[in-house]
Amino acid sequence: MPGQQTRRWILANPPKADAVLEGSNSTFKLETINLPALSDNQVLVKVQYMSNDPAQRGWIQHDVDPARLYTEPVKKGEVMRAFGIGEVIESTAENFKKGQLVMGTTGWTEYAVLNAKEARPIQPDESAGIRATHFIGALGGPGLTAYYGLIDIVRTTAEDTVVVSGAAGATGSMVVQIAKHIIGCKKVIGIAGGEKKCRWVESLGADICVDYKAPDFKEQLNKATEGFVEVYFDNVGGEILDLMLSRVKRFGRIAACGAVATYNSMGESGIKNWFEIIINRIEVRGLIVTDAVVSGKTGPMLQKMLAAIKEGKIKIGPESETVVPTKFEDVVKTWTLLFSGGNQGKLVTEITG
Repeated sequence: MPGQQTRRWILANPPKADAVLEGSNSTFKLETINLPALSDNQVLVKVQYMSNDPAQRGWIQHDVDPARLYTEPVKKGEVMRAFGIGEVIESTAENFKKGQLVMGTTGWTEYAVLNAKEARPIQPDESAGIRATHFIGALGGPGLTAYYGLIDIVRTTAEDTVVVSGAAGATGSMVVQIAKHIIGCKKVIGIAGGEKKCRWVESLGADICVDYKAPDFKEQLNKATEGFVEVYFDNVGGEILDLMLSRVKRFGRIAACGAVATYNSMGESGIKNWFEIIINRIEVRGLIVTDAVVSGKTGPMLQKMLAAIKEGKIKIGPESETVVPTKFEDVVKTWTLLFSGGNQGKLVTEITG
């Protein structure tokens, strides 16, 4: 029996800076292939939703050294890697039935063949406000990253003041809620872009959110962090990280989660205050959520977050994600919204045709 025909986006030209969307040097290329017929213990999935994550930019960087990356880079000619959610169309695995929703590493493709052991069944709970897309957002990598970073990486306590950049993003918005409503931190300060996003971050529990687009941003941040802070959760890198190095207390802790401000300009970190780390003995520790997966910590973390959602401590309403209905030929355009601040909460691509 022949396999399913599918369109897919492959990496055509690994970028050095911003992704190129058109022309002969386009970063990605759309192609049509026939998938292989299913082998034993496999499922054919029709992809409905795709996860958009800043980390994807690092996976495709031109001349990236695989030895320095935490996962295999996407190679030229390979389908662009992405987590996705889809419906099982065909199955040769006993534990997956037709019509079931699953998530896994589908890639930017309309249909995907997954090994059963690499697919995870999901069960949305509309009565609790838990939608399918939350399993690649608040209840997926971003939420688990926030929990792991705060609890394990920088050992946040109720006595700490926490600052989080990218506070209106997928991970940052969960950091705000976990810090305030689960850990019970004495003060939570968000950094986000624009008045609307800042007010939303405050509605999640931040005591104050500072607008990095405001002309007096530095003055506002200095005032909000008067007396300095114990914990900084960094999602952006660049100039904001540089500024926060001067706002963290002696012996303070920084969770280095992301660097979206510099993903398209690798090597240009903008860090001038490095000496602050030395003279104030600041602890800076990078984190990748796959470390928590390998150590078996994500199951208990997920259960605690689910309980917090059902208790009303964590909000995952429509405002916590930006789901963009997208024709398959426009998948790349939706992904680039990550780098222009075009999303509030988790950015999800919904395939509409």
